[in-house]
Amino acid sequence: MIRYALACQNGHEFEGWFGGSADYDDQASRGLVECPECGSHEIRKQIMSPAVAGTRRGDGPSTTGPSRTMLMEAMGRIRQHVKENFDYVGDSFAKEARAIHEGTSEIRSIYGEAKPEEVRALKEDGVAVAPLPPDPKDLN
Repeated sequence: MIRYALACQNGHEFEGWFGGSADYDDQASRGLVECPECGSHEIRKQIMSPAVAGTRRGDGPSTTGPSRTMLMEAMGRIRQHVKENFDYVGDSFAKEARAIHEGTSEIRSIYGEAKPEEVRALKEDGVAVAPLPPDPKDLN
């Protein structure tokens, strides 16, 4: 996963998580990246330094206090956005994602379940997929 600092044409700043830089580029070119405040699709990446976690405890980013709260809220907003705006395809996710990629099914945003080996095969074939963040209620 890669995190980008983003901003819309109206100056609203926010973060976005993507499976990789190609996923961001693909989603942005299809108008799928939007400002959570105003809905603008004119988004640009901001300069940000990478967060590199060390091997010792405490070297990585904080996951307590305000940082944890902000992370949990962001995950909840992402999950809610997907549930409200994407088609749920259940266990048919891998099959349907491949069909959309190959042009044999209508282009639309989908979510559902897939086995790890199905996800690996999709990625190897160039199908852009990313995991849905966990439900914050399940992490408490």
